[in-house]
Amino acid sequence: MTDNYLYGGMIRLHILYHANDAPVYGLGIIEELRHHGYEMSSGTLYPLLHGLEKKGYLNSYHQPTGHRDRRMYEITIEGRQALTEAKAKVKELFGELIDEP
Repeated sequence: MTDNYLYGGMIRLHILYHANDAPVYGLGIIEELRHHGYEMSSGTLYPLLHGLEKKGYLNSYHQPTGHRDRRMYEITIEGRQALTEAKAKVKELFGELIDEP
């Protein structure tokens, strides 16, 4: 990833997209993003997750996983609404980017 500032909004939406299917956790999101060619450190990702939680789009809880707890993030009603609205806006905006002559 060359410009964290530019891609930050897309990453937040991608997190909400996956959290809409099932609760997510930091390392799982890092691996998912890597699958798409984005290298993101935990020092970059966790502030995004915490920001989404602070905005009310995600809730977190601790899940025991053997040696230590894993912090899981699940989407809230507000997060689902924001994701739905964002999908429509993304289609419109990216439509312009892609249709550019």
